[in-house]
Amino acid sequence: MRNCDAAQAVELVRALRQQLHEMTTQLAWVERQDVTGGNGRACAVRMEAAALRQDIHEAQILIERLGRYLNGGRSGIRDLRLSSTSAGSGRW
Repeated sequence: MRNCDAAQAVELVRALRQQLHEMTTQLAWVERQDVTGGNGRACAVRMEAAALRQDIHEAQILIERLGRYLNGGRSGIRDLRLSSTSAGSGRW
């Protein structure tokens, strides 16, 4: 792996983590919404929450794959997780 490839991968992980943080914050907000106003609103909130969950899942997969790439194929991104100062969901 070239240094520029690694640098790009690290930057992409950083950007994905920032986006992940924003999506988890938005999901928490959506899930707190009062949906007692009618079935149409409740359905829209559930659809938005489902889309956010899917995007969050995909971001987590990409971060994990980039971590394996950066670790030379070894699974896990422990070093990246510990060294990251960007905010995340706190679940990993």
